[in-house]
Amino acid sequence: MLATTSDFGGARRNRTDDLFNAIEACKPDKIGHLATKPAPFHRGKEGIETQCSPLSMSNLDRPRHPIYVTPTVPWGRDMGKALTVRTLETLKPGPTRKEVPDGLVRGLYFVIQSSGMQSWACRYRLGGRTRKFTIGSYPAIDLKAARDLAKNALVKVAQGMDPYEDKKAAKAPPDLDLIEKVVETFVSRHAKLNTRPTTAGETERSLKKEVVERWKGRRLSTITRAEVHELLDSIIDRGSPVMANRLLATLSKLCSWSVERGLIAVSPCAGVKPPTAHTSRDRVLSDPELKRIWRACDALAYPFGPLVRMLVLTGQRRNEVAGLPRAELDMIAKLWVLPRERAKNNTEHTIPLSPMVVDLIGMLPHIGEGEGLLFTTNGRTPVSGFSKAKITLDILLKADGGEPIPHWTFHDLRRTTATGMARLGINLPVVEKVLNHTSGSFRGVAGVYNRHSFDAERRHALDAWGAFVERLVTAEPGANVVALMSRAS
Repeated sequence: MLATTSDFGGARRNRTDDLFNAIEACKPDKIGHLATKPAPFHRGKEGIETQCSPLSMSNLDRPRHPIYVTPTVPWGRDMGKALTVRTLETLKPGPTRKEVPDGLVRGLYFVIQSSGMQSWACRYRLGGRTRKFTIGSYPAIDLKAARDLAKNALVKVAQGMDPYEDKKAAKAPPDLDLIEKVVETFVSRHAKLNTRPTTAGETERSLKKEVVERWKGRRLSTITRAEVHELLDSIIDRGSPVMANRLLATLSKLCSWSVERGLIAVSPCAGVKPPTAHTSRDRVLSDPELKRIWRACDALAYPFGPLVRMLVLTGQRRNEVAGLPRAELDMIAKLWVLPRERAKNNTEHTIPLSPMVVDLIGMLPHIGEGEGLLFTTNGRTPVSGFSKAKITLDILLKADGGEPIPHWTFHDLRRTTATGMARLGINLPVVEKVLNHTSGSFRGVAGVYNRHSFDAERRHALDAWGAFVERLVTAEPGANVVALMSRAS
């Protein structure tokens, strides 16, 4: 084994005498000739006998620095002695965990826990980081097997692979916790079976857009809490704080479901609070604002113009109106029967149709074959693109010459309808029945025992509200609109 002067310059001081003693035994008896006697053995401090190799000298009787050394000179003390079976049997546990290095395979350690448990580990550096690869327990894995496994691990490290990550991936069921696979299974096994179709569709859309696109190819078990916060922050930064709250709720449900099924051990959403405080909206449109919105719907045209007007007249939810098929309408009885599958609270709901609603439906075009959707552009799917429609409607409102209207949403129309009926003297239980609310007056015991349908009261309320809206939108600017208190009483 060749060595240079610098190799010995870095040797520990307590080894210097031993090394030079070994070199001295190999000194030639005269210049240019080698010693004819066999090189003597030398016992070092580690107790290992070494024999010097012959030296070839050029012109110095005694070199100032050695040129060759024996190949069996032990490494530095930090490598330790080569472990033996006898050594392993004599090692006893102490008060703390300790690791005993093997002097034969660099990086191999014999680990002794304070409890007496014994195992093997291999330490290495990869990508600037120190990693530990747990080989297995002793004596299930003996000394020879541990050395072979450590060598195989170090070969992988030399090839740029990480034995620790390979072992961790091998333990996980193949593909079961891949983000895209978990989302697909969650939607089909949970969302579609336990929530309304519209809710399941929104769940699938948000998870695919926000979660799968960001973490595709990752395993859910590798997602950290910090990464969840980064995802929510990115949504807030683009101006959608409410969306961030909703996505956290959906993602938390997905992760909890994954924990229940054994796909992951801990949810990365555990302990993550909603990023923004939830504030219930209380926006109610004034009569002049409602009138301007109604008139702007003329320019908005089909499908969104009539759709917005129907939201005002019925007080129903946006998606329930947008997905309305003609098959749910009984134009003779003037009723709209919303099936439980499409209702948010999973309860069938009957909505009486006021004369204004009947007239509005009668003017809508038939698109598609048979009794298709009421609001559609292709006859097959419900209308979509509400955000763009709202922007267009706001532009029309700015162009009508009136005062700027403070921020409002389509859902504010539902609250405006409920408030308007209350102004007309409609009792709160009736208003809640119109809105298909199961809370408030019908919560708990009251909801269980009060099974009255309020059919007549609901028709009276919606007819009164429709008449009021008709008076409001047809009145000349500056004219007083009298609330129809007498008709509502």
